[in-house]
Amino acid sequence: MMTWCVPCLVSLDTLQELCRKEKLTCKSIGITKRNLNNYEVEYLCDYKVVKDMEYYLVKWKGWPDSTNTWEPLQNLKCPLLLQQFSNDKHNYLSQVKKGKAITPKDNNKTLKPAIAEYIVKKAKQRIALQRWQDELNRRKNHKGMIFVENTVDLEGPPSDFYYINEYKPAPGISLVNEATFGCSCTDCFFQKCCPAEAGVLLAYNKNQQIKIPPGTPIYECNSRCQCGPDCPNRIVQKGTQYSLCIFRTSNGRGWGVKTLVKIKRMSFVMEYVGEVITSEEAERRGQFYDNKGITYLFDLDYESDEFTVDAARYGNVSHFVNHSCDPNLQVFNVFIDNLDTRLPRIALFSTRTINAGEELTFDYQMKGSGDISSDSIDHSPAKKRVRTVCKCGAVTCRGYLN
Repeated sequence: MMTWCVPCLVSLDTLQELCRKEKLTCKSIGITKRNLNNYEVEYLCDYKVVKDMEYYLVKWKGWPDSTNTWEPLQNLKCPLLLQQFSNDKHNYLSQVKKGKAITPKDNNKTLKPAIAEYIVKKAKQRIALQRWQDELNRRKNHKGMIFVENTVDLEGPPSDFYYINEYKPAPGISLVNEATFGCSCTDCFFQKCCPAEAGVLLAYNKNQQIKIPPGTPIYECNSRCQCGPDCPNRIVQKGTQYSLCIFRTSNGRGWGVKTLVKIKRMSFVMEYVGEVITSEEAERRGQFYDNKGITYLFDLDYESDEFTVDAARYGNVSHFVNHSCDPNLQVFNVFIDNLDTRLPRIALFSTRTINAGEELTFDYQMKGSGDISSDSIDHSPAKKRVRTVCKCGAVTCRGYLN
């Protein structure tokens, strides 16, 4: 008879380790009678040479650390893990020597404890980041894939960040204000469509690039329109089309975002989403964020200053986009189903061609590329009481984020 374990509020790894230790099966976490006693190398912890034979200390996937065993190199069929082990050891030694790469002598029989500890931490970090990457891709609702990379330090996934795809209203705030009409166009590019009804120009050209100046709102077709999903006036609502990578920066700015593919100029890249709060609440939170030197508040002041988006805990990939005084992204206000001018959606478009591997940035004060004229709407983030030093490194850097 099979014995079943009861899932509890612990990590999947811990549950699997407990099940195997107690010889229990649980289909819901992938432990079955068939694989209960399976052994798969999760990562390598240490290294030694005994009688001219190389051994690695193996952490077995789904098994507790107490079951780690020393295995001869000839028994290990995991070239990728062996290469990662070697790379991590090399990186640690390079850091110790202040960037000077060194090659350990062949007569080193064992690793120093500090090196082995670093290798284990790096392996655990790699696993944690992979799980986070998988979670982000499960939660996203757009075409582009999300990747995560950290080759700089031992920082793992943020502990208090929750991925969302659209605004999350704070208690007492309603985002329900559906459009009351929609177009009946057979070709929204040539006929009088939603933008014309709102008194503005169609935002896009035939190549799906934005053609209106910053400060001009975008009115896309909505759920009441008769046009289909391929309508040329449904760009932002299709979501991010590009594969992006959240990566650890090497210049002290924490996480950043880079594109893995080329992005043409004036193209939609991503939305800025977060928790919608009142401006009064934003002022209160702003004091706390100021003291920590972080900036996640974005005022929705298209027509009024009643609401602010706080992306500190709730957000999407844009949460990790850094500031630059010479940015390659520009902010636009977007209206689709919710036409409440106090609550525009925030879209980021490329200001120029962005090459694969280049970091994505926008100006937290909406200055720099594509300046907004002095008589247009102010889309700057909530005002700060403590000045935060800017680390963008641009030639035109203003020195502070605020």
